[in-house]
Amino acid sequence: MHLTQLNHECLLHLFSFLDKDSHKCLSLTCRRLRQVFLDPKLWTLLCFSSLRQLRRDNFVLGPSLRCLNISWHSSRVQVCNIEDWLKSSFQRDICRSHESLVSTFLSHVCCTCPNLLSLTLSGCGHVTDQDLVPVLQSCRKLRLLHLENCSRVTDGSLEGAARHGHSLHRVTVDFCRNVTRAGLQAVRERRPEIQLSAVRSAEMIPDRKPEALAPIRSALQKVLLFS
Repeated sequence: MHLTQLNHECLLHLFSFLDKDSHKCLSLTCRRLRQVFLDPKLWTLLCFSSLRQLRRDNFVLGPSLRCLNISWHSSRVQVCNIEDWLKSSFQRDICRSHESLVSTFLSHVCCTCPNLLSLTLSGCGHVTDQDLVPVLQSCRKLRLLHLENCSRVTDGSLEGAARHGHSLHRVTVDFCRNVTRAGLQAVRERRPEIQLSAVRSAEMIPDRKPEALAPIRSALQKVLLFS
């Protein structure tokens, strides 16, 4: 029996065991398998383990998407998490090749995935509040927001979650160094029904721009001068 002689539901079930690259390869063989590839039922869950995968044309974004997971576990994440004003030119070059990938991807999610229920971002060091708040505004059914080691996320995302995340049940902001206790407390007071987790976030040293450190340096110099 030839593969294309199977009915659509059987083909869809077989596709569900394959990875995204295999989906794409099969979809290029004939029109019948292309139709299976484009079936929304196949794309309710998307997981990406590297940012390069976001560039590949081996998946379909659409209203059927319910769960999105972008988890980048790489040594480059450490470079991304360095404050911009402290990076060397070499480190900036490393980041330049991928710094807008997740932001661009999330903007597409805002336009095409209104039924998203769960969003997980881990190791996405270039994602900012300006990327997350539009997702909260567009994906009104979002129930779970999990952020881990996203160094540029601040209390602004928590405020956005409290204001726009009407369906949110759980918000996690673990190891996000620019999230503060005040921001966490504001969410707890405004939306007490949300289960809020923040492992180490409010205990980490936040980013400080050079101009913010200038008065401290000046004071230290005076102390050293007159000591």
